[in-house]
Amino acid sequence: MQHAADAFVASWKQGIVAKAVQARGLDTVFREIATSPGQSRRRAKLSGRRTKKGAMVGFHTRASGTLVQVPDCQLLTPALIASFPALEALTVLACSRKGEIDLTVTDAPLGRDVLVETDKELTPQLRVELAALANQHGLSRLAWNDESVVTINQPAQIFGGTGVVPPPGAFLQATKHGEAILLAAVDEITARAGRIVDLFAGCGTFTLPLAKRAEVHAVEGEAAMLDALDRGWREGHQLRRVTTEARDLFRRPLEADELRHFDAAVIDPPRAGAEAQIEILAASDIGTIAMVSCNPVTFARDASTLVDAGFVMSWIQVVDQFRWSPHVEVVAPFTRR
Repeated sequence: MQHAADAFVASWKQGIVAKAVQARGLDTVFREIATSPGQSRRRAKLSGRRTKKGAMVGFHTRASGTLVQVPDCQLLTPALIASFPALEALTVLACSRKGEIDLTVTDAPLGRDVLVETDKELTPQLRVELAALANQHGLSRLAWNDESVVTINQPAQIFGGTGVVPPPGAFLQATKHGEAILLAAVDEITARAGRIVDLFAGCGTFTLPLAKRAEVHAVEGEAAMLDALDRGWREGHQLRRVTTEARDLFRRPLEADELRHFDAAVIDPPRAGAEAQIEILAASDIGTIAMVSCNPVTFARDASTLVDAGFVMSWIQVVDQFRWSPHVEVVAPFTRR
């Protein structure tokens, strides 16, 4: 949708969410959409393929194997664009002539953080070449599949003033702007809570900023992300108590008796939503929920469950950190009547 005017795109995105909630019979107030600026996307998963002259790196066209170079991408930060020569060099090292590799690159304060996913074996000679490449191109960390091969500077992300070093390729909100808008909304919704449970906590996007004023229990399915969160908390300053729990919330959601210890819940599930956990939240005694979602359809489904259980959804904030695409983020408060 790069051809469309900003006002049109903003109205279209707001309409996507409005239609989803209206389809569930929900009615609420929409705050003004918050749109991230161009060239602010700080994390991208690209593909690399060798060519006769070297390599090409870019994105796939929708639902196809066609790879398209993006030399003047209007989404990615300038630092990510500047990393393309390094990604092309990595493709030459990591990719067979007929194969393809995945390259996840994240903009970190002390240099780009790169994860290479490939079938090629990591040999001692290749380790030497990768170390030289990382130094030449100023990469902070270079990971090969599940192994961090080179770490020149710790690629820490800052959550509420606290540094966290995520596992290679870990989830991160797409833009700093979008993260700030979502965090401000979550902070507003949970302002009166002294004890908060953060469900699908990741590496601590919400946990650590909230820990400045409240005790937080962070629950996440990936133990490596929780380890990063815990290290960040232990090395942070003036934070309240943070506890962590590795748990698959799809198969084993927190039960009502576990939720009774908390004043508020923050939940930020993947695109599938969190149907089982939402049903338990709806039946629990918890009085305040801040729900963040990247899928308007599953958000509307889960919101309907909470409203039917007696919660009030007083407003919705739409956040567009996926410029010119149909994707949006949503955050909303749910308060028990």
